[in-house]
Amino acid sequence: MTVHLIKLCVGADDIADLAGWQAERLAEMKRRGEPQVLAHVTRMTPKRADELLDGGSLYWVMKGVIRCRQRLIGIEQFTDGEGIGRCRLILDHEIVPTRRQERRPFQGWRYLDAKDAPADVKRGEADDEMPEEMRRELEELGLL
Repeated sequence: MTVHLIKLCVGADDIADLAGWQAERLAEMKRRGEPQVLAHVTRMTPKRADELLDGGSLYWVMKGVIRCRQRLIGIEQFTDGEGIGRCRLILDHEIVPTRRQERRPFQGWRYLDAKDAPADVKRGEADDEMPEEMRRELEELGLL
């Protein structure tokens, strides 16, 4: 059974910020001749790794709203230079915009059941292109 992770995307205001940051990381790895692997490092290792790697994704929360996801393609435990155990969540390079879903702040990551995950935005939908103020007004009026 597939399960996902949800994580706050600290420092990124929107999907373009996340994509830009990741593109810079990949370009730097390429310049150094390193494998171009996108990974998010966390302190805790998920205990449900098999379920996560069975089609699971990392859903990114930006400014209190789930905005996008990246498929999880690997989970690696390692020890950092200070002797602290860490975990790399290896991510697919593709960032998939999702329907917006509000989330309260939390620390670390949380599991997200597949039934509770927001749907992907289909090509041609304007879900992510609308200005935030306009979106909130339309939601308040019940039009979105």
